[in-house]
Amino acid sequence: MIQPRIAPLLLLACLGAAWAHGSSEHAMPGKQAISTEQEAFGRQGDPKKVVRTVDISMSDSMRFSPDLITVQQGEVLKLRISNKGKVLHELVMGTEKDLRSHAALMQKFPNMEHSDPYMVHVPAGKTGEMVWDFNQPGEFLFGCLVPGHFEAGMMGRIKVLAKL
Repeated sequence: MIQPRIAPLLLLACLGAAWAHGSSEHAMPGKQAISTEQEAFGRQGDPKKVVRTVDISMSDSMRFSPDLITVQQGEVLKLRISNKGKVLHELVMGTEKDLRSHAALMQKFPNMEHSDPYMVHVPAGKTGEMVWDFNQPGEFLFGCLVPGHFEAGMMGRIKVLAKL
């Protein structure tokens, strides 16, 4: 028979073991593992390897400023995204084909939630950040896929210049 004083301790130990076992990344609370998933336009970057920070603002005029970013292949940038508007905006990076397809899907499912490392959702008046390793040369897009925003022209371009 378990002593009444020991039962709560056993419960806490079991819950702790279940949490540790259920954590797929086995990361410490508050720390998130960096994804190694390669996209056509790069991959999530290591914050320790950031070479520069680019400030991007979004507004209810459905525009990004700046709307063109030029990067050298291999640069790891911190994108600091400020929402100057009164409604939710987001910055999603990708190929033009992928963003157009995703924007159409968002029209059908406007409450769809995302958590990919190449997306930042920014409530009105707030700022978000993303660290990205631009390890693939080419020209890519970033846009706001909140229904109607991309279609209204809320997009920009990223030119990743190939290493010489």
